[in-house]
Amino acid sequence: MIQLSAVIITFNEEKNIERCLKSLQGIADEIVVIDSFSTDSTEEICGKYDVRFIQQKWLGYSKQKNRGNDLATHNYILSLDADEALSAPLKKSILKLKKQNFTGAYSVNRLVNYCGNWIYHTSWYPDTKTRLWNKKEGKWTGEIHEELTFSKGTPITLLEGDLLHYTYYTIEEHLKQQEKFADLWAKAKFEEGKKPSVLKLVLNPAASFIKDMVIKQGYLDGKSGFTIATISAKSVYWKYKKLRDLWENES
Repeated sequence: MIQLSAVIITFNEEKNIERCLKSLQGIADEIVVIDSFSTDSTEEICGKYDVRFIQQKWLGYSKQKNRGNDLATHNYILSLDADEALSAPLKKSILKLKKQNFTGAYSVNRLVNYCGNWIYHTSWYPDTKTRLWNKKEGKWTGEIHEELTFSKGTPITLLEGDLLHYTYYTIEEHLKQQEKFADLWAKAKFEEGKKPSVLKLVLNPAASFIKDMVIKQGYLDGKSGFTIATISAKSVYWKYKKLRDLWENES
């Protein structure tokens, strides 16, 4: 049977980490947790499981995850965020692969739980992510929304079953995180020399809302769908507004 290392990065994840670790039982042959010096009970909870708990000063999303991959014993990596968990069908798919053979990389559809409700529409589903691969063939890149970059020709196969993502517990938490990401995005684009147009500041938020509510049928998720579409539009506005502010402060 193919051996598999699960890699998770954490910082104050006491709300989520146990659910994540439980879902990996019987699937991962090794669990590596790279922690950014949590001040809550994250380490204590991890101590209840067979986990390699490693503390590492925050390096950025991609570098932190790559650090975990480097420390993993096995070549094949299953990467999860602390607020994610394997569904029963997804566990079955991975176990079947382990008994046969891994070939290339594997993606999953991510199903979001938002403030207690499952989201089956908007741009949030299916939120397909590549999460299982050979660390010799790929690595994480990007500073904000990190993604895997692979050697040329690496095939990617979609697995059956959802990756469950317990994203935000409150709307306030969602807004705070989106503003944080908007700050990071604006700074990254500013450093690249990108200048936003007034047109994008006005039209892109509206386009985001229409996409989530109409094209992606967010209305079928009721109030949660409307909230997600609204905050996503706000996030787009914040990105371009913060970028414009950076350029205005520069002049």
